[in-house]
Amino acid sequence: MEYSHSDDELVKQPIGYWSWAAYYKAVVSRTRSALAEFGTTQPQWWVLAQLARAEAPGTRDDVCAVLRDYLDTGQDTVETEIDATVERGRVTESAGGRLQLTAGGRTFFDKVAAVQGELWAERHAGVSGEEYLTTLKVLQRFVHNTGGTAWHH
Repeated sequence: MEYSHSDDELVKQPIGYWSWAAYYKAVVSRTRSALAEFGTTQPQWWVLAQLARAEAPGTRDDVCAVLRDYLDTGQDTVETEIDATVERGRVTESAGGRLQLTAGGRTFFDKVAAVQGELWAERHAGVSGEEYLTTLKVLQRFVHNTGGTAWHH
């Protein structure tokens, strides 16, 4: 791959621009486009992933507590996306408010999880584990240095 600038020029480039370009213009856009091919949204995927990986069925509040801060999604959007997964028959909600994947939801999750794995490999091509770890630590340092807060489940 060819970089946009020489090393001397790159160190003067704004982190805000390049983190935005990586985050939104590349990674999130690519992920959402791939998920749209399956007729789902990224927040719906998050809901399915939370339920698929849970040890026991969770409540709407449990799921919202984890997901509402993902990409500043918010409680109302997560609620709407939970409703969409129920309407599509991928999730059931018991009378007690517990959410659980249906058999079809599990099959759908497994199929899309494979695509998520392919997207991970695509993003990480040519990036070592050490480089990735350094990148995340540097980004977290930027968050810390600017007084921001961030956490990902």
